[in-house]
Amino acid sequence: MKFGISLTAAAAALLLAGCGSERGSYESRPMAAPVEAMKMADASYMMEAAEGSGGSSGEAPSAAQYIAYAHSVGMRLPVKAIEPTLQGHVNACNAAGPSVCIVTNSYLNSYSEDEASGALNLRASPAWIEKLLSGIEAEAAAARGEVTSRQTTAEDLTVSIVDTDARLKALETLRGRLEQLLASRPGELKDVLETERELARVNGEIDSLKSTLAALRQRVDMSQLSINYETKRNPVSQGALSPLGDAFGSFFYNLASAIAAVVTAFAVGLPWLLLIGALLWIWLRLIWPRIRRKKPPAA
Repeated sequence: MKFGISLTAAAAALLLAGCGSERGSYESRPMAAPVEAMKMADASYMMEAAEGSGGSSGEAPSAAQYIAYAHSVGMRLPVKAIEPTLQGHVNACNAAGPSVCIVTNSYLNSYSEDEASGALNLRASPAWIEKLLSGIEAEAAAARGEVTSRQTTAEDLTVSIVDTDARLKALETLRGRLEQLLASRPGELKDVLETERELARVNGEIDSLKSTLAALRQRVDMSQLSINYETKRNPVSQGALSPLGDAFGSFFYNLASAIAAVVTAFAVGLPWLLLIGALLWIWLRLIWPRIRRKKPPAA
């Protein structure tokens, strides 16, 4: 009986010692270790992501592709058709709504009655842009114009989006652990303040990554389209004959300018001509005869 009681007491003592050691280790661990906690969160998240993506079957998961497209179109139209065509494209974009199409920039320059130019930049869903581009050549032909250029470029944003999303999830995991740390482990004021500063930094990085991820996804969801409008010249238009008319109109002005240039040149060169003539007269009348008289007679 005494032996059983002593065994019970020993077991109780061991249990209390284990609880005490566990409590002591729990309290001796620093409450706020931001750098180590972040490393642990990142490592644990990467391990979980690797386990989740690898799977038990060993097959590689099919990753989604995030491609951002940019289109550019050049149109050559009669001068009177440039403004209606540009305005028609702007109205079609506005009618689709801001969730489908947004005009980012547009301008129209009119240089003369026979020359104008314009440009339109917008962001829209790929389906809306594809629908517009499918009828752009017919629209240009109906306006007695033509499509001069078409170009499409693609940028793969898959790596950027996946990497940003992974960093965002890792930081959200770290934020949850820091919040749990603050709620369940009260400690010294210094440790609490350090943990709160780390939590604020993590929240700032989360907001920044969310903005970056939203911008990247918008580039994928809303493609870019640039349309340039230029004038298609008429060979028999008034503008084509304007250089000849300008030449005849400025005939007398050009003639007067030429005569004025000759008179100006004569007025500038006249003093030099008089000076050169005077020097030549002195040489021939005064100096040259004396030089000839000084020469010895020929043998």
